Amino acid sequence: MTMQSNRMRTLIMFAALAAVSGSVSTHAEDTEQMVTLNPRTLKFTPIPDMPACASAAILRGNPRYGPAWVLLKLASGCQVPWHWHSANETLVVISGRGALSMKDGPPLQFAPGAYASLPSHHQHYANCTRTCLLFNGADAAFDIHYVDAKGEEISADKVLKPSVKAKGQKK
Repeated sequence: MTMQSNRMRTLIMFAALAAVSGSVSTHAEDTEQMVTLNPRTLKFTPIPDMPACASAAILRGNPRYGPAWVLLKLASGCQVPWHWHSANETLVVISGRGALSMKDGPPLQFAPGAYASLPSHHQHYANCTRTCLLFNGADAAFDIHYVDAKGEEISADKVLKPSVKAKGQKK
């Protein structure tokens, strides 16, 4: 069995566990439809107010308006600065390497199968040293609130603005 098929089996297993446990409530119309997705045809799109190195493919629900399950992809070298969400968030690492740092909690090293459950308003930071693919579940609409070193909320524009290089310096 290949590494790719093992990863897909892990994804399917965690998705099934989440469905059975009810950790992410769904809308009534979501539960009336069978959903199947081919990983080769999933379309990853940029995520509003997130770094450009992050993209997502929606598996179920609508993250703009309510609970949703998505595949979250963070490119090699991607960093998502300190932030929190209004929703409770569940993460399962499918592939890649990196880390999730959490305020008042132990760090999580990204490796396939690693799991984190982040309560609403819990501050955390993520980075990937090798492209990461994560299963992400949220029990409410997606929002992201960036914070500074003191834990004070700051605008996405401020934290995500591209750094300015000195004249003549290579990117």
